[in-house]
Amino acid sequence: MSGKVLLSTAYLPPAEYFARMLEAEEAYIEKEENYLKQSYRNRCYILSAQGPQSLSVPVYLGSFHKTPVKEIRIDYTKRWQQVHLRAIVSAYSSSPFFLYYYEALEKIILKDHDFLLDLNMELLLAVTKMMKQRVKLSHTADFIPVADAENDFRYRISPKRKSDYLNKPYIQVFSRENSFTGGLSIVDLLFNTGPDIKNYL
Repeated sequence: MSGKVLLSTAYLPPAEYFARMLEAEEAYIEKEENYLKQSYRNRCYILSAQGPQSLSVPVYLGSFHKTPVKEIRIDYTKRWQQVHLRAIVSAYSSSPFFLYYYEALEKIILKDHDFLLDLNMELLLAVTKMMKQRVKLSHTADFIPVADAENDFRYRISPKRKSDYLNKPYIQVFSRENSFTGGLSIVDLLFNTGPDIKNYL
């Protein structure tokens, strides 16, 4: 997979995800794996006045069976869209570039996508467009066995795993005593840096 990178599907993932993606000529998004709970596949972290806040997309899981990520359906019995959008507005409405990007993200989140994979891909494409980056994105056709390949980040970019990726500090809405919070959703970087986003990846 020379010049290519392998990533999991992810909901508004952190800056590292985009940095790895933009380093490659082509990015493959895994759709044949079994769904992994408590990962970026259905959650992201934003910076609120109280500190980092987790936003999770509720999903239906097949009982007692491993479910392929491509079959994971979003659970709309919970009002997650309103919760997420309210949290994003509360956290970033005073950020410098909020008005430039929020409406496009809001429209996608308010769509009733059946599958998590589709929601994530539409958001991913929207963010790369906002970044003015052309990225060749494809879904995997078959599951590629897990290996220690340098370009395989499916399980290395994880909220449970310490990353060696270093976020370049930038001014955040809720910075505390000149401290910087890394590992947040790309929306934190997008709303705070706008067109300069590439300089911080």
